[in-house]
Amino acid sequence: MSQKVILGSRNVAIVGPYLSGKTTLLESLLFVTGAISRKGSVKDGNTTGDSAAEARDRRMSVEVTAASTEYNDTRFTFIDCPGSIEFAQETYNALIGVDAAIVICEPIRDRVLTLAPLFKFLDDWEIPHLVFVNKMDRANINVLETLHALKAVSSRPLVAHQYPIMQGEQLTGFIDMVSEQAYQYHPGAPADPIPFPEHLKAEEHTARAEMLEALANFDDHLLEELLEDIEPPQEEILTDLKMELGADLVVPVFFGVAEQDYGVRPLLDALLREAPAPEATAERRLKGSKPSNTPIAQVLKTYYTPQGGKLSLVRIWQGKLTDGIVLNGVRTGGIYRLMGQQQQSVNEVAAGEIVALSRLEGIKTGDIISTEQALALPKAEPLEPVYALAITPEKRNDEVKLSAAITKLLEEDPSLTWEQHGDTHEVILWGQGEIHLQVALDRLRRKYNLPMSTHLPQVPYKETIRKPVNSVHGRYKHQSGGHGQFGDVFLDIKPLPRGEGFNFQETIVGGVVPKQYIPGVEMGVREFLTHGPLGFPIVDVAVTLTNGSYHNVDSSEQAFKQAARLAMQTGVPQAQPTLLEPILRLQVTTPSEFTSKVLQLLSGRRGQILGYEGRNDWQGWDNISAYLPQAEMQDFIVELRSLTLGVGSFHWEYDHLQEVPEKLAERVLASNGNGK
Repeated sequence: MSQKVILGSRNVAIVGPYLSGKTTLLESLLFVTGAISRKGSVKDGNTTGDSAAEARDRRMSVEVTAASTEYNDTRFTFIDCPGSIEFAQETYNALIGVDAAIVICEPIRDRVLTLAPLFKFLDDWEIPHLVFVNKMDRANINVLETLHALKAVSSRPLVAHQYPIMQGEQLTGFIDMVSEQAYQYHPGAPADPIPFPEHLKAEEHTARAEMLEALANFDDHLLEELLEDIEPPQEEILTDLKMELGADLVVPVFFGVAEQDYGVRPLLDALLREAPAPEATAERRLKGSKPSNTPIAQVLKTYYTPQGGKLSLVRIWQGKLTDGIVLNGVRTGGIYRLMGQQQQSVNEVAAGEIVALSRLEGIKTGDIISTEQALALPKAEPLEPVYALAITPEKRNDEVKLSAAITKLLEEDPSLTWEQHGDTHEVILWGQGEIHLQVALDRLRRKYNLPMSTHLPQVPYKETIRKPVNSVHGRYKHQSGGHGQFGDVFLDIKPLPRGEGFNFQETIVGGVVPKQYIPGVEMGVREFLTHGPLGFPIVDVAVTLTNGSYHNVDSSEQAFKQAARLAMQTGVPQAQPTLLEPILRLQVTTPSEFTSKVLQLLSGRRGQILGYEGRNDWQGWDNISAYLPQAEMQDFIVELRSLTLGVGSFHWEYDHLQEVPEKLAERVLASNGNGK
């Protein structure tokens, strides 16, 4: 690495949909800045990004990758973020710590909608961002259509910073909209200035006027110049771009072909010239706190590496970090700049940098770390789980290792959760989709030698009764030498309204069942309710002890417990037991153009539509409320994303139990070995 003096730094995230070319753009940025001498390709699996085995197996990013390089005396740290919606948590966690983001997309109008959630997150967090329209070598590109579609999904005005020069289907150069200088691209070399293409004069003039009008909305002086037909100086336009981009008021748009390095140098120049410096970002994030030299950093990503143990990727908001510094009571093991999986050890780093710290045990992604009491800085909220698998170690002896390994997985990825289900006793791993969970399972196998068997989680069915039965008799009598066992009870069993649970009472008169034995009766009833005649826990039942008898010598609490169980075994099958299923309340979010399809999807899965309305602060989006049986939810997210270009989502919570339709109940009971 060069030892020359670095005058500044920029931290830039590369974000965008799956297959838009983020990892290829990172490779190009590193190549043109001299950080790598030869570009890798996603196809060959040798890029700086996507260096994890799980990413290379799938030829897709599954976690953020950091890479540092130098350009014009400035250190750039680029964070390549996954494009799949299933790994959005990685992206959101990293975006909190950057100075700006490059939103990369393809020039395909129908796919622009996939950017809407990303634009919303960037704007909610006021993160300055530029758009890089990649793959401009595709056929049938309509630049104006693409820009129009982008404007429709961004709450901030988009301003074209360049106008592309096309020759047939090939991108051959661009016109810089600030200087109105035209440039021609050359493979493997910077673009050259060329005369202005006369045939683009009218189109470029219109686009430039739109750019200036957008900037004039935030600058009264520029507005006066435009009204008086005065050509504003280039310096004024650049100053406005820097100010408005830094305040997340406008979104400049660039065009290129990352695979050929076209458009990459102008993009770098704009980041250098117009993106906010780290000091401005820190001031925005730390607003309200007094400036000081106390080190403050935030963990953007946690890695557990096969060789080096734990690495925490951190953004330093304030102060400086030195080798061996103690943060949150933990001594750091080392400081590293990253180049994908390669690490360069450094002794000291200043505020504004993104580096990796080793051995920060007990510190998680999103945590604020400091030498003093940490500030409460905002962090990206964990995404709600939407897809689940039940997991079991292939080797029984590995069960003791599972909890510790999953704890480390959750430190790396806060959008994973797990539970041991109280009814089904399964260990359930929850995440953002099928690929997300498969990547987590791959990590368990590769990093912790814990291969897993998986299956879909069981639905926690319950059962209840439909009619009351009275005076059900249960007698337990056992003689085996010495004291015997004797308990005798009569029970009334009746259904309760849905959601009431369980109620036990006694109406014993005259001490026919002594008080000390009554708790045994309730215990026997409760034990029976854990596994009813249909094979599931029984709910919404009232049981009353009405009568019985006892023996002075042989009766005991245990004997009455057994008598109660016998009474329940006799009485519950007579009370018309029926199967209940959990019903979830869903709030589904979708672009309005897909609302009718989502309503059909819900109805086709036995869903009950409760209504829908426009989503607050999301123009052109709807919220749909519905009840959906849990049995129908397992792959609901897969179909929802398929219908909505990947952007549909939902929030769910348990709501109530309801009877399973008769034919479906027969299938459930048959599959559980309880079919009649």
